[in-house]
Amino acid sequence: MVADSEKKKKTTKRTKMVKKPKKDKEKVKAKGYRDIGVDIIVPKKRCDDRNCPFHGTLSVRGQMIEGEVISDKMQRTVIVEKNYRRYIPKYERYELRTGRYMAHNPPCINARTGAKVKIMECRPLSKTKAFVVIEQKTK
Repeated sequence: MVADSEKKKKTTKRTKMVKKPKKDKEKVKAKGYRDIGVDIIVPKKRCDDRNCPFHGTLSVRGQMIEGEVISDKMQRTVIVEKNYRRYIPKYERYELRTGRYMAHNPPCINARTGAKVKIMECRPLSKTKAFVVIEQKTK
């Protein structure tokens, strides 16, 4: 009986865990930006925004949408509009539809009204905002 209790005591001891530095932070310091896994032009300007996919910790996933910025009146947020066509089988014709997306606008990109941008899905940043601007095509 004594031997069994000693074995239990030995197995329940835990060793100290050594924290390793995160690789992403090391890469950001070396290159100046983080690789987000998408083939796009990285912004030259640097920012301190934590919700920036290049200089912060925000990861992107899912849909990638191209559209035009129609409003930039909010702080670090833009409204991107995407026009698309939907087929109506009964009439054998197409109708034009519009999709509007609220997207985070990092200071390093700083897209303005009228710019063609690429946005990508990310975790929800607010009630209506789950996209982030990753590239500005034209001004």
